[in-house]
Amino acid sequence: MRHIFIINPSAGRKNSAHKLLERVDAVFSPGEYEAAYTAGEGDARALAERAVALGEPVRLYACGGDGTLNEVVNAAAGRDWAAVTNVPMGTGNDFLRVFGPEGRGRFTDLAALRDGPQAGVDLMDCNGLLGLDVVCAGVDARVAAEVHRFKRLPVVGGSLAYILSLVAEVAKGITRPMTVDMGPIHYSGPVAILCVCNGRYYGGGFCPVPEAQPDDGVLDMLLVGDIGRLAFGRYVGRYAAGRYRECPELIQAWHGDAVTFSAGEKITVVVDGEVLRDTSFTLRLSEKKVNFFYPRDVFWRESSQTANNLVGAVSENGR
Repeated sequence: MRHIFIINPSAGRKNSAHKLLERVDAVFSPGEYEAAYTAGEGDARALAERAVALGEPVRLYACGGDGTLNEVVNAAAGRDWAAVTNVPMGTGNDFLRVFGPEGRGRFTDLAALRDGPQAGVDLMDCNGLLGLDVVCAGVDARVAAEVHRFKRLPVVGGSLAYILSLVAEVAKGITRPMTVDMGPIHYSGPVAILCVCNGRYYGGGFCPVPEAQPDDGVLDMLLVGDIGRLAFGRYVGRYAAGRYRECPELIQAWHGDAVTFSAGEKITVVVDGEVLRDTSFTLRLSEKKVNFFYPRDVFWRESSQTANNLVGAVSENGR
């Protein structure tokens, strides 16, 4: 088994990459692993593609944030001999939150990762780009697309950066005109939020569909239509906490395998931290899966977050 560490040296604090390699050396024997550094956008995917091209069993460690993980996932998708994990070095690492409140911290244990189990995870195909966590296309996407501006500010961490970006985008106006088709729901008008969940978390801690499972073959979709700033302020907390069933007058939900949406002007869409802009999108459950490995003592179906938030039976469409 080969172990390949794909490291984004710009993620995390100064010297994070050097300290990571010290930990790798303490766990892995010489010759048991390889390390490669990214220098820019697309490098993580290219490095991962070279690693899987041999067709031999390999474990890929995406060392960075959500963007680094997304690139490695796109390279390994559909390759049965390859498995992916995320060693958190970024400010987000939202997919790891699906493993529970302590889950993100467990992914810093390299020995637990090396010997951990793996499971197939569903993927979303959004205009050809694959994602494993959350796709958003509303004010939430515009917030995520601009959050990097605030992360550069002194003493501004991940969650605070998202809050500052949210305030800035809400001030510009919450809704944009859009046409959305998901299952039996056809909507044309102002859209505040369109969110499609395979995982559970995005935006530095938002958990809109807490019962979402990344391996159940179902995409969980929420559509928030026309809403003013005052109402948005009242509802956003419930949306972030996964209480969408309390707001049927505002939030339309569908649990299925595809959604299409379009607009006269380009829509900002964020796929696991990667930004796309176009006037028309088709998002569907991909035929490809990716193997994801993790510490043996955590699993998304057993996370305490799921147990705490799953309220009652879900009546919508196969749930």
